Amino acid sequence: MSGSIAENLAQVRERIATAAAQAGRPPREITLIAVSKTKPPQAVAEALAAGQRIFGENRVQEALEKMAHVPAEAEWHLIGHLQRNKSRLVPGSFSAVQSVDSERLAHALEGHAAAAGRGLDVFIQLNLGREATKSGVATLAELGRLVETVLGCPNLRLKGVMTLPDPTLSEADTRRHFAEVRGLQEKLSAEFAPGPQFCELSMGMSHDYALAIAEGATMVRVGSAIFGERGGERGGERGGERSGEHGAQHSGQRGSERGGERSGEICGARP
Repeated sequence: MSGSIAENLAQVRERIATAAAQAGRPPREITLIAVSKTKPPQAVAEALAAGQRIFGENRVQEALEKMAHVPAEAEWHLIGHLQRNKSRLVPGSFSAVQSVDSERLAHALEGHAAAAGRGLDVFIQLNLGREATKSGVATLAELGRLVETVLGCPNLRLKGVMTLPDPTLSEADTRRHFAEVRGLQEKLSAEFAPGPQFCELSMGMSHDYALAIAEGATMVRVGSAIFGERGGERGGERGGERSGEHGAQHSGQRGSERGGERSGEICGARP
C-alpha cells in the first residue's frame, strides 16, 4: 500500500463493506482488527486518529512497550502464540487473547485474571491443517476438552474461534477451510451451549479477508494492507504463528477497564 494509514484504512473498510454486501451481510457484522505488529506507536496513533480502535499484536512485550505511548482508547487483542510464563502480563492490558490453544494456558490465564480482578475475552485457536509452524487445536476431541475447560473458568469469556489457513492454499481450498471453521463453531454452539457471546469467527487477513467474510467471518485481522509490508514479511497479521515471546516484565497495568467492554455484544449488532 502506498497511501497514508488513514487512506489505507478507508480502502480496507470500503472493501470490507463490498465483501459483506456481496455475501448478503451488513458491514457492521465485521470487526476490523488492525495488526500493528512491528509497527511504531506513531503508526498506531495515526490509525487511532482515523477511527480504528482495535489493534492486534503478536508479542506480549512488544505490545506492552507500545501501549505506554498510545492513547488509552486503543483496545488490544493478542493474536500471537502466548507462552504460559507471559500469561500473567495479559489481564488488564489486553482485552482479548485470540490464541488460546491448550488447557494449561486457559488455566494460567484464569488464575492471573482472577488475581487481577479482570475478566478476559478468549478465542480458541484452531490448526486444522496441523501445520508444524502454527499453534492451535487440531482435533475435535482436543477442541471439546478445551471448550469445557474455558467454560469452567469464571474469569474467561469464550467469544469464538480463530484460524488462519495455509497461505499456499488455492482460493477454493481457502474458502473450504473457512467454511469448515464456521461449521465447527456451529457444532460447538449446539453441543456446549456456551451462550450468545460465543459468536466470533476471527479469520481472514490482508490477502483473503473477502473470502473469509463470504464464509461468515465476524473479525478480520489486517496488517500489511493498512500499515504496509513488514520488511519483506508477507502477512504479518498471521496471529498464531509461533513468534517466540521476548522481553522483560511489564512495569504496570494499563487500560484495564477495557477488558470486558465488548463482552456483552451479540454478533450482528455492532455499531
